[in-house]
Amino acid sequence: MDLSLFQPKIYELRGVKVMLDFDLASLYEVETRSLKQSVRRNDYRFPDDFMFQLNKIEWQELITNCDNLPESIKFSPQTPFAFSEQGVAMLSTVLKSKKAVETNIAIMRAFVEIRKTISLQSHLSEQIMELKNDLEQRLGEHDVQLMEIYTVMDQFIEEKIEQKKWENRKKLGYK
Repeated sequence: MDLSLFQPKIYELRGVKVMLDFDLASLYEVETRSLKQSVRRNDYRFPDDFMFQLNKIEWQELITNCDNLPESIKFSPQTPFAFSEQGVAMLSTVLKSKKAVETNIAIMRAFVEIRKTISLQSHLSEQIMELKNDLEQRLGEHDVQLMEIYTVMDQFIEEKIEQKKWENRKKLGYK
């Protein structure tokens, strides 16, 4: 299965990467209602860190911010379940079809790819900060060197002005 199929269906809610019940149902090729029934029958397998139900405010915010949600879902009276990576893995024990297992494997790979991407972005961000700090330090050193050059130039200019004044002074006495 193509990983790019899953990545747009992974959202961040409550600080956790999750997939929503209707997306999972379509991937597993079951009805959302059936998926929810299976989860409710086995709710002991889904603690809060595996699955939670969105509240109405979270659901409205998600509808507002995500334009890739199916139109039919947006007006559903019930808020969806959100499954963390562990919750998605647990779904394969509840939905025991071959399709569910294959889909779960692909979804797990998508979660791993997202973690790798986040890790890479974090690493790049650290490198950028190191470069910025190095550049600021070097610029600071250059500023000091430039100030020394300006000071020497000012002294040289003052000496030249004094020398010109001396040469152009009104001379007394013999020529």
